[in-house]
Amino acid sequence: MIEYDKLKKSIIHLEKQYNNYLSMNGRNNLSQLDREGISESVVQRFETCYDTLWKHLKKYLENETGLPDVPNSPKPVLRVAFENHIIEDIEKWIEYANARVGTAHDYSEQKFKEALDKTGDFLKDVISVYCKMKNEEWSFEK
Repeated sequence: MIEYDKLKKSIIHLEKQYNNYLSMNGRNNLSQLDREGISESVVQRFETCYDTLWKHLKKYLENETGLPDVPNSPKPVLRVAFENHIIEDIEKWIEYANARVGTAHDYSEQKFKEALDKTGDFLKDVISVYCKMKNEEWSFEK
């Protein structure tokens, strides 16, 4: 049986911090440093959530669908998950993978902004995949 607690926790943390990020323009009391910290936290939580998700997908493919020899790296796992109808729109997932790789190896403002811009869509998609793997509706206690 797969334990999903770590994945759910990473999604919740991303969701909370992303909502914090979305609300910061209406909060005039935040300094520039606070705004940068919130943005950086969103990208870090995106990275953590992405990494946790693909590892859970691998376990799911092995344990729940019985697939032997599931690859041990993100993009191949995503492709296998797409082929098995666990994720939709492989091109979006490859974009998420590229954004994750970009933030790991290139600390430029452009790569940072790309990851930040993809976070909203990623959050919706990761919740959808979580619900499909768990066969339940999304909910968390605020």
